[in-house]
Amino acid sequence: MSKKYNISVEATLEVIGGKWKCVILCHLTHGRKRTSELKRLMPNITQKMLTQQLRELEADGVINRMVYNQVPPKVEYELSEYGKSLEAILSALCAWGDVHITKVYGDKSKVLAESVLNE
Repeated sequence: MSKKYNISVEATLEVIGGKWKCVILCHLTHGRKRTSELKRLMPNITQKMLTQQLRELEADGVINRMVYNQVPPKVEYELSEYGKSLEAILSALCAWGDVHITKVYGDKSKVLAESVLNE
């Protein structure tokens, strides 16, 4: 294998880095979701980007894709056992974000959308 990291966090960011992956993972910490549910929870992501990010997370083994053989076809995503090991990291990122938003904006309710993740 020719891949070489300078520090371990590079490997972490390779898997969960970018604008959307942590958001997807945070939603999946609250249980299985269909693609349409994730799209509704993340209105600013394009369908193409959502599909791409889900495929990458699945390829990295942090989420499972379940396809149900029915009409119309049903697909759900959930955290894999390996993905569940990211929950502490995701929780810490959310907590830091709360502190940061309060520091910068004061009242969180002015800048945070209503969501189960923000309760």
